[in-house]
Amino acid sequence: MSEIYSTDFAGRPISIKVNYVAGQANGAVLVTYGETVVLVTAVSEKSKRENIDFLPLTVDYQEMTFAAGKIPGGFFKREGRPNEKEILTSRLIDRSIRPLIPKGYYYETQIVATVLSLDSENGSDVAAMLGASTALGISDIPFNGPIVGVRVGRVGGTFICNPSWAETEDGDLDIFLVGRKVVPGSGGNAYDVNLVMLEGGAREVSEDVLVDAIKFGLDSMRTAIELQDRLVQAVGKEKRSFHRLELDEELKRRVIDAAEGMLKDAYATPMKMERSRKLSDARDAVLSQCASEDGSNILMVRMILDEMEKKILRDMILHEKKRIDGRSYADIRPISSEVGLLPRTHGSALFTRGETQALAVLTLGTSSDEQRLDWISGEEFRSFMLHYNFPPYSVGEARFLRGPGRREIGHGALARRALLPILPSQEGFPYTIRVVSEILSSNGSSSMATVCGGSLSLMDAGVPVADVVAGVAMGLLKEGETVVVLTDILGDEDHAGDMDFKVCGTKNGITALQMDIKIDGITEVILRQALNQAKEGRFFIIDRMKETLAQPRAEISAYAPRIITLKIRPDRIRDVIGTGGKNIRQIIAETGVSIDVEDDGTVMIASNDMEASAKAIDMINWLTQDAEVGKIYMGTVKKVVDFGAFVEILPGTEGLVHISQLAKERVNKVTDILNEGDKVPVKVIEIDRNGKIKLSRKEALNHNV
Repeated sequence: MSEIYSTDFAGRPISIKVNYVAGQANGAVLVTYGETVVLVTAVSEKSKRENIDFLPLTVDYQEMTFAAGKIPGGFFKREGRPNEKEILTSRLIDRSIRPLIPKGYYYETQIVATVLSLDSENGSDVAAMLGASTALGISDIPFNGPIVGVRVGRVGGTFICNPSWAETEDGDLDIFLVGRKVVPGSGGNAYDVNLVMLEGGAREVSEDVLVDAIKFGLDSMRTAIELQDRLVQAVGKEKRSFHRLELDEELKRRVIDAAEGMLKDAYATPMKMERSRKLSDARDAVLSQCASEDGSNILMVRMILDEMEKKILRDMILHEKKRIDGRSYADIRPISSEVGLLPRTHGSALFTRGETQALAVLTLGTSSDEQRLDWISGEEFRSFMLHYNFPPYSVGEARFLRGPGRREIGHGALARRALLPILPSQEGFPYTIRVVSEILSSNGSSSMATVCGGSLSLMDAGVPVADVVAGVAMGLLKEGETVVVLTDILGDEDHAGDMDFKVCGTKNGITALQMDIKIDGITEVILRQALNQAKEGRFFIIDRMKETLAQPRAEISAYAPRIITLKIRPDRIRDVIGTGGKNIRQIIAETGVSIDVEDDGTVMIASNDMEASAKAIDMINWLTQDAEVGKIYMGTVKKVVDFGAFVEILPGTEGLVHISQLAKERVNKVTDILNEGDKVPVKVIEIDRNGKIKLSRKEALNHNV
């Protein structure tokens, strides 16, 4: 029998319905937040996948178009591949719940969140995150929850929990954070809410503002946590027992004896490729020594090696106070950058930090090049795109080149969010901008190299950005009371560490950030230390970038289109377009320019040839000019009536030549002087209050048109 559990969440009611739908899933809930409804299911296979040492978890968030009362476009008229928003929301949920499923649980597990109804006030991502936690909580799948996700905005200096879309647009902060209930060792009903995951953007806010926003968000989660507690206690299933691979202590001792020296030697090697070769050789040597003849313990040997590698690296950093490449905790790797290296592109930059290298290439286009995104919440047109590519050669591998995966889309979205606040307005710079980041070499922080390279490419292209943006990835190692925060982490440090915290911004403040935590949350002291250390690193990187290019170039590339903007009255748009597009096609054919006309009367002319642009402007001005009293025009007779003739003096603009104004002498019949189709000089002698134009042929005679 179905049951509904409700509470107040961020000032609005939220309810979770259980035992209602999807009864064959291990856990299923229907979350209703306002008029947003999301179905979330959790299913895990009963049998364990063999020969793997990771959690095979899949998270799929999908938005059905019927949720907003729409029918899908395209030929097939049905939902297709996930769009960017669906992919990013899937990643949010995945990154939040994956660390909370116990180690050793290697069963195929899938979370599916389906948006069934969507309003404009209540975010489906918030409902989906709550549903994922609850579905896992009431299922028999092991899960160390509950967790809650909230979106925090700031409008007029005031924090808002789960703001509406309109409030998000008006604010200077938009972050999504996930918190987890943690019960202190003292027991009782008291509990803490620790940060699990963080992602978002801002318009150059300070570190203090960000910390306050996080604290506000964590405090806002308590009612939703308590709702889950009540629900799990009432209807939750007993958690299944599962077989954990128990390490053979004798085998572990043999592996340690065989591998320790080789692994320590490998981690004393600064260069990634040489270190990777030594690690690979060590693994092969240990497997040949310790693996059984039938290969039954190979997985266990690999697990022991993985634990050893992490421990050796962590001990080296925590206790020996050494990093792989010899840097101190707060040091940045050597930086070099170059701009303008691709002659025919509109802007380019090569940014190198240690063994991580990004080539950022920028292209300028017109409004017709904008990306049209058909979300179920409504259409969005993007004039700024950033695409991140991670080819296999960047890590010394050979594999098929496929389309961008979830990771590439996520990294591109983070870098785009970091650069958005510094871009000029469309009114001031009416170009569509596309930045492509090709990762040429990677050893950690490639998304942050994309931010730095993208910022330089914008300036190289002559885009009038407000400031320089840089990004840096921070790491954390924590054992007991010993805490180390690392600046500009390597790939190996990321793998062995407890936190991956990417921070982007200018010298004025933070523009984007992303945090994933593998331990039971971090304290405010650690968070502030990481942010302040990231600030120092960001400032250092910006100074190095400015040595290459301190400000945007004065002119855009000679190969980029020049866009000239005109403003015409909206009621004259039809005159520029013409019947069936005749006029605008003629202008384009005669000048070779590109023309975009907006509904508000904004006309954008784009061309590399300024003479062609000038000609197009003249043609548009002629099509849209208003008649002037006293001016003489060469018109065309459109209609003849008994009392005169109607003459078109400008496209779409006609006036009347009364029979008395046809000639100096008396005229008995209009057709004695004019017939339809005749070309005739006329003078505007009056325009009345209703816009009616009176013309005179006799006053135009003997005058030049």
